[in-house]
Amino acid sequence: MPAVAQPPNLVLVVIDDAGLLDVGAYGGEIATPTIDALARRGTRFTQYRTSPLCAPSRAMLLTGLDSHRTGIASIPEILPPEQADAPGYGMRLADGVQTVATQLRGAGYRTLMTGKWHLGHGDGDLPDAHGFDRSFALDASGADNWTQAPYMPYYDSAPWFEDGEPATLPPDFYSSRFIVNQMVDYLDATPAEQPFFAYLAFQAIHIPVQAPAAFIDPYRERYRRGWEVLRAERAERARAAGLIPRDAPTAPLPPAVPAWDGLTDEEQQLWAARMAANAGMMTAMDHELGRFIDALRQRDLAENTVFVIVSDNGPEPTRADDDWRMRLWLASRGYRLDAAKIGGPDSYAFIGPGWAAAAASPLDRYKFTTAEGGVRVPLVIAGASETAPKVTEAFTLATDIAPTLLELAGLDEALSAMDGRSLLPVLRGEADRVYGLDEAVGLEVAGNAALYRGRWKLVRNLPPWGDGHWQLYDLAKDPGETRDLAGARPALRDELAAAYARYAGHVGVQPMPAGYSSPMQLDRNATERMLAAYAPRLGAVAALLLIAAAVLLGRQRRSK
Repeated sequence: MPAVAQPPNLVLVVIDDAGLLDVGAYGGEIATPTIDALARRGTRFTQYRTSPLCAPSRAMLLTGLDSHRTGIASIPEILPPEQADAPGYGMRLADGVQTVATQLRGAGYRTLMTGKWHLGHGDGDLPDAHGFDRSFALDASGADNWTQAPYMPYYDSAPWFEDGEPATLPPDFYSSRFIVNQMVDYLDATPAEQPFFAYLAFQAIHIPVQAPAAFIDPYRERYRRGWEVLRAERAERARAAGLIPRDAPTAPLPPAVPAWDGLTDEEQQLWAARMAANAGMMTAMDHELGRFIDALRQRDLAENTVFVIVSDNGPEPTRADDDWRMRLWLASRGYRLDAAKIGGPDSYAFIGPGWAAAAASPLDRYKFTTAEGGVRVPLVIAGASETAPKVTEAFTLATDIAPTLLELAGLDEALSAMDGRSLLPVLRGEADRVYGLDEAVGLEVAGNAALYRGRWKLVRNLPPWGDGHWQLYDLAKDPGETRDLAGARPALRDELAAAYARYAGHVGVQPMPAGYSSPMQLDRNATERMLAAYAPRLGAVAALLLIAAAVLLGRQRRSK
């Protein structure tokens, strides 16, 4: 009898907030030699789409289900109270929803997870309750990369957990290095003959943008010419790489972005330093991923391993210097916003809307939005029995990753319950696409929505990202979404809007409250959490002040 083939090891790597050209293999200027090497021997997907927010993307990746069907339709930071009790909006994986880890463990895999979870940490919500044998997980949208500290006022701590229990980070912690080290430790406790599923969810390149100086140094002068120049450079590289047509226009920078030449020299230096830190953080992450692959080679595990590299959404446009409350909070935590030792401990860097729009080039907008810059990101798959290294324009979605992993593991029977589709026919050269040109595919988060059908895209973004009205684009000619055809093609617009309504009804999209704005909702939710967290301490301080005032008043009266 022929020997039974050993099931492949499966590695899923999620980069946080990386745009399409933040990876060198797609034409970007940032050094990512590890990912580039995987891309050269695997498949690069150029038409991959994800949710524009992190938790829904991760839920889709791990379950193969539309985010609304997972229980993670949005993120708790921006959830309005009107949706809090709605099905699909529990902000935890809903009862009965299975992850790939659960199914792979049932098939004999050792299942391991390190890094960002952000899918809930109540009873039964952490990775250990969702199929992972070992896990060291951060259940927050982000955190400091050098120490166990929160990165925004919404959190009063950085909630890390090991195997479901609160955990403390080591003194020499740096996020990308630690995520790899911990995974290697888990692998060393895995029997050599047992296949494994390793889920590495990096914090890079989410804010705060932080990295060792050695990785930032090569980029110190790279971005001094500004975001307009970088946006144009990346657009031209995208054209040269065939990511967009040669004659495709690119959208102008968003209105929130000031002209680079209108900044002072000091402002330019600071913003250039922030983008250098961002690039350094990406390169540092790639370096650590290289260490992980080296560790697999040293243990003779690399040859039978499939790697999936993906970003959870487009670049992050948020600033931390334009709100006095945020600046006050950062100062209270000991953070500095200047260029001194940028990227190091106590430094709080971010790229803001200017660099985010440039990073998303040649696409429009960035994270939070269903514009292409928020949802079209890199996807590289290597080691999946490809006929030859290639680049494919097959439309793919975050929900397609889980069924692909399960089919690789021989669990074909699990695919029918998923919304996504296995990409193995494309990887093996058996098909050019897994979605028909007439099939409609929807996305929605926080009222921002999109529907894809062949070359057409219907898209709507709420304020402050858009005007809340449907827009129509021909992505084959206009991937930068510069020419709205909704007025010129009203019949097609209405046809696609009807298809979106069917999608929304099927997965359970809830309406947004009148006047909803995700930045305003974040402000309200963060304020409520801060008051709840600090109220006891504020009450104690107020009581002490009242006692002191009473004592002082009594003394004054006795002295008269």
